[in-house]
Amino acid sequence: MARVLKDRDAGPYLGAVVVSGFGSSAMWLVAGVWVKDLTGSDGLAALCAFALWAPTLTGPLLGTLADRVRRRPLLIWTNLALAALLLPLVTVDSRAALWLLFPVLLVYGAAGVVQDAAESALVATAVDKALLGDFNGLRMTANEGMKLLAPLAGAGLYTAYGGATVVLLDATTFVAAAGVYASLRVREPEPTPPVTGWRTRTAEGARFLWHHGRLRPLVLAGGATMLLSGVNGAAVYALVESLGHTPAYAGLLYVAQGAGSVAIGLAAGPLLRRLGERRFAAYGITLTGLAMALRALPHDVVALACAAAIGVGLPCVLIAAFTAVQREAPPELLGRVAATANTVLLAPTAVGMAVGAALVEVAEVRGLLVGVGVACVVPVGGLVWGRGWWRGPNASARTSS
Repeated sequence: MARVLKDRDAGPYLGAVVVSGFGSSAMWLVAGVWVKDLTGSDGLAALCAFALWAPTLTGPLLGTLADRVRRRPLLIWTNLALAALLLPLVTVDSRAALWLLFPVLLVYGAAGVVQDAAESALVATAVDKALLGDFNGLRMTANEGMKLLAPLAGAGLYTAYGGATVVLLDATTFVAAAGVYASLRVREPEPTPPVTGWRTRTAEGARFLWHHGRLRPLVLAGGATMLLSGVNGAAVYALVESLGHTPAYAGLLYVAQGAGSVAIGLAAGPLLRRLGERRFAAYGITLTGLAMALRALPHDVVALACAAAIGVGLPCVLIAAFTAVQREAPPELLGRVAATANTVLLAPTAVGMAVGAALVEVAEVRGLLVGVGVACVVPVGGLVWGRGWWRGPNASARTSS
C-alpha cells in the first residue's frame, strides 16, 4: 500500500477515485429518494437506478471513445462536463420539473462507462505493472469505503437542505477530480487514426477478450458469479424477514459486506502476487458460495458473518479480472477491452436481481440461498479446469494463451 500511495501517479489517481466516488455514491442514493418524495412512486424511484445502470450494456461501443483520444484529457473533460451536466438539476423542486432528472442520469451513467474504460487504460500506462494488483485492491477499498460513508452524508444533506445541495456536492467533487487528473504527469502517445469503421473497432475488444486464453475464463467466471450475486441480493429482504427483523436490518448486512470488501482490497495485491489471478479469483468465489449457502442458517451472527464473507470473496474475481485485463490487453485496445469486460462482469448483476425477484415469490428463501451457493461451483470449475492452475502465477502466465 505504501508503494502505491508513494507512486507519483497512483496516489493522486486514488485521490480522484475517492473524491468523485464520494459525490457519485451520495447522488445515486439521493436520486431515488428525491423521486420517491416528489412522486410517491416506487417504480419511478427504481427507474433512477435503471437509468444509471443501463449504459453499461453499451460498454463495448462506449469503450471505443477511450481508444480514440488520449485518456488523461478525456478524464479531465468528462469530469468537467459531468459537473456542468448536473447543474440544471438544482431547479428540480416539483413533480413537473422531475422529467429533467432522468435524461441527466442516463448521460451520467454513459459518461461513467467511458470514464471506467479510460481510467483502466490510463492506469495501465501510468502505474507500474507490478503494482496493478495492489492498486486495483486499494481502488476497491476506496470505492467500498465511499459506499459506506457517502450515502449517509448524502441522506443527511438531503434531509437538511434538499436535493439541490447534493447535486452541488456531486458537481464539486467532479471538478476536484478533474483537477487531480490534470496534476498527473503521465505521458501518453497520440492514438493512431482508425483505419476501420466503428462497428469493426467495437468488435475488436470483444474479439480480443474471447480469444485470449487467460482473460476469457476470468471474465466469464466473474460474470457468472455476479449473476448469482444478483439472485442472492434480491433475496436479502426475504432473509431479513425470516430472521424476524424489519427491512431496515438489511442496512446492517450491507455495512458488514462493505467492511469485508474494504478489507480484501487492502490484501489483494500481496494475495495476487502469491496466488495468481485464477487461484485468487477461484478462492474468492468459493468463499462467496459457502457464505451464500450458510446464510440459510437462522441466526443473526451467522447472517452478519456471511455478509462480511461475501464482501471479502465477491470482489476477488473482479479485482483479478480487471488486473489481468490491464496487464494483457495492448494499449491501443485497452479501452475497448476494459469496457467489454466491465459489461460482461457487471451487467449480469441486474439480470440476477430480476431472476431473484421472481424466485423469492415462489421459492422458500433458505432453499434458494443454498441453491445459489452451490451453483458457485460452476464458475469455480471454469477457473480450475485447465493447465497450470496449481503451478502459481508465473506458470499460468507462460501457458495462458
